[in-house]
Amino acid sequence: MDRYKLLIETNDSKGLIYMVSKILFDYDLNIENNSEFVDKNEKKFFMRTEFSGKIDQHKLKNDILKNLHKDSLISLKKVTKKDIVILASKESHVLGDLLIRYESGELQVNIKAVISNFETTKNLTEKFDIPFFHIPTTNLSRQQHEQLVSKKIDDFKPDIIVLAKYMRVLTPAFVKTYGEKLLNIHHSFLPAFIGANPYQMAYDRGVKIVGATAHFVTDELDEGPIICQDIVHIDHTYTAIDMQKAGRNVEKIVLSDALNLLLEDRVLTYNNKTVIL
Repeated sequence: MDRYKLLIETNDSKGLIYMVSKILFDYDLNIENNSEFVDKNEKKFFMRTEFSGKIDQHKLKNDILKNLHKDSLISLKKVTKKDIVILASKESHVLGDLLIRYESGELQVNIKAVISNFETTKNLTEKFDIPFFHIPTTNLSRQQHEQLVSKKIDDFKPDIIVLAKYMRVLTPAFVKTYGEKLLNIHHSFLPAFIGANPYQMAYDRGVKIVGATAHFVTDELDEGPIICQDIVHIDHTYTAIDMQKAGRNVEKIVLSDALNLLLEDRVLTYNNKTVIL
């Protein structure tokens, strides 16, 4: 029996859950899980439904759409294991964590490749029998380097591109090409301490927590819709290096949690925010 995930964003109105459920019932489908949320300020309705059965996806999607507001967004996907490509730089902690979770079966995903602008993580990646591609930046403009990276990414047609401490600022053209496929981990509790050296900024400010944020990538640096966040408590005895060590554990957990949410199609975005269902 095939399984599917249905995601809906529409204007809120009475009877939406009943309407969708009735259509699925009329198609002789079995609803296995259902979640919904209403943003009362925006008057927006969000719904995620898992169901099983045999369907004509195009016909079912159209039958639901014609009962919704004209500006509604709907996604209907068959449940399959997703493909990802990981972009990395020098740091190995979040990449290594993802590889271990993948090897243990905790991450239900196909890691098709790791692409990096450094060779630092080559041996680590190849221990897990995953292809590693080194694309250096030497004597290349940012656009030229991204073209080479894009060409390699496109060889694998990934559903998600994970930036595992990929320390490059992406151009608007690259972001436009891949949109919400781009998942980034930032080493601070955003919106605090945007940029390249947040632990030093946190130390200089004398904070009592450090954190990490997984978010979609947009043209504005570290300001994309937030998917997942967490923190760890620290105190006045911590140096900037100590903060970095404490924060790395949070970074690993936050990125893997966010990736799992995307793999399970639980994330909807609007107004530069996310709804997790």
